[in-house]
Amino acid sequence: MRPYAQIAADYCADVLAGRILACKWVRLACERQQRDLTRAADPAFPYTYDEAKGARVCLFIEKLPHIKGPLSGQTIVLEPWQLFILCTAFGWVRKDTGKRRFRRVYIEVPRGNGKSALSSGVALYMLAADGEGGPEVYSAARVKEQARIVFDVAKKMLRTGPGIKLRQHFGIQVLEHSIIHPASNGIFTAVSSDAQALDGGNVHYGCLDELHAHPTSEVYDVFDTATGKRDQSMLWAITTAGVDLTGICYSTRDYILKVLEGVFEDERWFGVVYTIDEGDPNADPPIPGDDWADPATWKKANPNYGVSVFPDDLEMKAKKALQQVSAQTNFRTKHLDIWQGTGSNWMDMRRFARCADRGLNEADFAGKQCVIGLDLAAKIDLLSGVRVFWEDIDGKRHYYAFWSHWMPELRIAATEVVALRQWAGEGLIQECPGESNDFNKVKDWIRDACRAYDVLTVGHDPWGALEMENDLINEGIPMLAIQQITKNFSPAMKELESAVYDGRFHFNGDPVTAWAVSNVIVKPDANDNIFPRKAKDVNKIDPAVALFNAIIRVMTVETSSGGVDVFGSCVKCGAVCAGKLKDGALEFICSDCKKVLDK
Repeated sequence: MRPYAQIAADYCADVLAGRILACKWVRLACERQQRDLTRAADPAFPYTYDEAKGARVCLFIEKLPHIKGPLSGQTIVLEPWQLFILCTAFGWVRKDTGKRRFRRVYIEVPRGNGKSALSSGVALYMLAADGEGGPEVYSAARVKEQARIVFDVAKKMLRTGPGIKLRQHFGIQVLEHSIIHPASNGIFTAVSSDAQALDGGNVHYGCLDELHAHPTSEVYDVFDTATGKRDQSMLWAITTAGVDLTGICYSTRDYILKVLEGVFEDERWFGVVYTIDEGDPNADPPIPGDDWADPATWKKANPNYGVSVFPDDLEMKAKKALQQVSAQTNFRTKHLDIWQGTGSNWMDMRRFARCADRGLNEADFAGKQCVIGLDLAAKIDLLSGVRVFWEDIDGKRHYYAFWSHWMPELRIAATEVVALRQWAGEGLIQECPGESNDFNKVKDWIRDACRAYDVLTVGHDPWGALEMENDLINEGIPMLAIQQITKNFSPAMKELESAVYDGRFHFNGDPVTAWAVSNVIVKPDANDNIFPRKAKDVNKIDPAVALFNAIIRVMTVETSSGGVDVFGSCVKCGAVCAGKLKDGALEFICSDCKKVLDK
């Protein structure tokens, strides 16, 4: 038997040392594994790494044969990246029970890298060698033909060369529409969009093949529920990238990437994504994104490059994509695992996490200048407000931010974002009775701030809160509707990026905010201007937008004496303007509109 655990460990070390070319997400997955190995020594950490259990599934699969290509009929020899996945997913167990830690696995890798063969081998292991009583094993996909790919590969493995010996050893029976293991009373079959038939089922292993092609979450949800009756069942999703940013696959991908970045903590999920890097223009020095047409980057996305993914084939397909624009989407998604139309993640979340200061206390800023930022558009969803303070240290502005969040209780109960319910339960989100937010609570929060601090402005979006705005203006509170336009947001977002990267931004580690910031994506225009967007509606960005509204105002506060007296919006383009009063006039026209403010 090969030293599987050692090969997996060497793979991690080689990735992190740069000896194996890998993208950000693979590096983070390897970092997580190494970090967990250190955590395992802590008695409070409930999991331990059992090398033998991880090696057992690897040994089983290496008793199966290849069924396609030049190696057809020969016994499988797993590649280091596959050993890393298997040893990690199956090697971690609970210290108290010995049961598997990871119950959800998400693997995203381009075509040609052996996804189906790997998944088929795991399915057969879960059927016959996992020691489970009456295991129900399924391969599932949007349509029956796709669902049968993993199942049919498994059938052929058991009917070919070395697979026959393994079949006989375990007493596995291969039928036309099912594979049976009488010794454990187990069954393996394929299902598709008719998976509602599994309602009430008792799934031990569900392989969701090409998850990106699922138009709804129906199949996923059925399996998610049906695996709850066993104590070490596994839902195994394996896919290439796709184009549907509203589907279950992209949602699942988004979740595991946040786990890898540390935005979410979920000890039961394992995942890895093989793709190319987007780059980081804000790094010092800037890190350019990978050129999808450069062969040097293809190894990042294709861990079986030179094994089952052949350079000359990729070169041929890339050449066609360069010459025929219509072929680019297919090449980028299927061969480099690039989701189309997502934009770029705005913030490096590891750097943002370093800005968290758990000891930061808002009470320490009593009496100091403050700007409040609000995102009030969400009457029936997450609503956020932030109080931002600042201090100029050695000529550089430091920002200190404290958030509050509100959400209707019925929306919290119905949301598909489990973390929102958790945060509400922890008091990090204030629940408003019924189906809409209570703006009276927001008004009281603003009034409290005006009593405790020197509030210069309450900056908010101009939609949906006219009555509240008028009420507070009548109380003498300086409300300002900020047009939600690129001309306002781009400078504020870039200033905040700079502050995060320089260590000049400070917050108390609020996880709701970290999640929202991680959801912000941008698509720079020709002039490199940016605007906050989200990939799908469930990815809320309201706390981030509230912060941008505040930063827009804080940026007008000059560090030198003789600062601005007034603050408003350009009557022509809506851009934020600042200047001194002139004959009591409050009508602003910004310099971009060719009339410079009187200063």
